[in-house]
Amino acid sequence: MTKRLYKIEQGRKIFGVCGGVAEYLNLDVALVRIVWGVFGLFYGIGIILYLVCAFVLPNKSDVGDF
Repeated sequence: MTKRLYKIEQGRKIFGVCGGVAEYLNLDVALVRIVWGVFGLFYGIGIILYLVCAFVLPNKSDVGDF
């Protein structure tokens, strides 16, 4: 089974990107949200990257290989 990056539907706050990244990296979703928030506040690139991921990544239910 290959690891795939996707967005989650259950437990998501906005688009489910952080939850998908947390599952992919096997980390706690709160940690991913905090790190992403820090990058968003201090560098601005986090917001842009989040929006790109929100529109590019498929939903977990659309992947089908899990």
